[in-house]
Amino acid sequence: MNLESFLLMRHELVLTIITLIVLVAELSVNDDNKRKVISIATVLFGINMVIGFLPNMAGILFGKMYINTDLQWTMKNILNLGVFVVLLQSVAWLKETENKIKISEFYILIFSTLLGMQFMISSGSFLMLYLGLELATIPMAALAAYDRYRSNSAEAGVKLILSAAMSSAVLLLGISFIYGTTGSTYFDVVALKYTTAPLQTLAFILFFSGMAFKISLVPFHLWTADVYEGSPINVTSYLSVISKGASAFILVTVLFTVFNSIALIWKPLMYIIAVLTMTVGNLFAMRQQNMKRFLAFSSIAQAGFILLGIIGASNIGMTSVIYFVFVYIFSNLGAFGVVSVIYYKSRKENMDDYNGLYFTNPKLSLVMMLALFSLAGIPPVAGFFGKFFLFTAAAESGYYWLVFIAVLNATISLYYYLLVVKAMFINKNETPIAYIKTDWPAKVAILICVIGIFAVGFYSGIYQYITSISFGI
Repeated sequence: MNLESFLLMRHELVLTIITLIVLVAELSVNDDNKRKVISIATVLFGINMVIGFLPNMAGILFGKMYINTDLQWTMKNILNLGVFVVLLQSVAWLKETENKIKISEFYILIFSTLLGMQFMISSGSFLMLYLGLELATIPMAALAAYDRYRSNSAEAGVKLILSAAMSSAVLLLGISFIYGTTGSTYFDVVALKYTTAPLQTLAFILFFSGMAFKISLVPFHLWTADVYEGSPINVTSYLSVISKGASAFILVTVLFTVFNSIALIWKPLMYIIAVLTMTVGNLFAMRQQNMKRFLAFSSIAQAGFILLGIIGASNIGMTSVIYFVFVYIFSNLGAFGVVSVIYYKSRKENMDDYNGLYFTNPKLSLVMMLALFSLAGIPPVAGFFGKFFLFTAAAESGYYWLVFIAVLNATISLYYYLLVVKAMFINKNETPIAYIKTDWPAKVAILICVIGIFAVGFYSGIYQYITSISFGI
């Protein structure tokens, strides 16, 4: 391998170097200066994010196990941007006394999971996909249990690792059947040999079940609410956005490239799961008072909408999924950013605690309103365009009833999102949450989300660019 070949793995190599630097910094500073690691890690990752936007090099490595095209490069940059926002939102939390001695661990775990996702995104074989998935999942369980002095955080970590182990076993069994029936794990070879034979159909169902767990599709969603509620808020935002976005991307890629020959089998399956996921997520979200559980079920419903783009099985479908993930990152991180600021300043995270929030914290209330409107798909924010393109992809393939059900679910979601808006702007509260002075990293993170919520929707060049690089997938 020459230098040019190594540069194809630019995202992974730079991230690995940054992780090692953070590890050295952990060994070099004493306990009283641990906070310096926050600045080192955040600045280095910001540099990594900028490097990621340098001109891309397309190519393959390791006999097509690793593939780098403009599509993979763009998805990695989207995730990098989301992780950078999460890191900015985490600064105030990590500076708390109880977290001071384990700051480096947070960054090492975050970067390790992101590294796994990047390998997963560039995978050209099921073997590379599985290795990347495991590298992303195992550190994630440690992140969920990061607040070791809180019993519900430890419980969240245990639930996540046990559920992930089960789903990985199912996924690996499916991959074994795929290899056994086709003689290969490479996507391009498997695609040529895949048929509707019973064993291959079973292999696909097992593979899809394992991936559905990662995206929280019904009925593989039962872990989501408990893990989201028990995890630290910043970890929850990472789980709901970055992890879900990477998994959705690889699922749509594999379905379009490997399993396209059995689309007649998986399209009806997607239809049923899309309806169940949207409906169950929305109905349970309406019952929640805890904001983390509320956003957890909201994210389940959003995953159901993603399936509308997947079921289209077209260039527009692929484009709409990636575009929606991009929009979803800004929208969900904006909502979680406000929730984290309020919780770490007031220790309040129930919906009733937000009564009268606008009168004491108008800026935070407006940001939350914009984020929720984007999640609901209200024009003119970006979420409207994201859902519009998903609906278009499904309608183009003739799934009109599915689009109708999705519109009904979008209406239901508008109701419970407006409950939060009503609490902040209309409901009275004798003792509202006091004025919160937001630290500058959190302000920058929220500003990035607000800009993204508007810019991604209004600037049509983003959608057109994604269309151009996803053509022929």
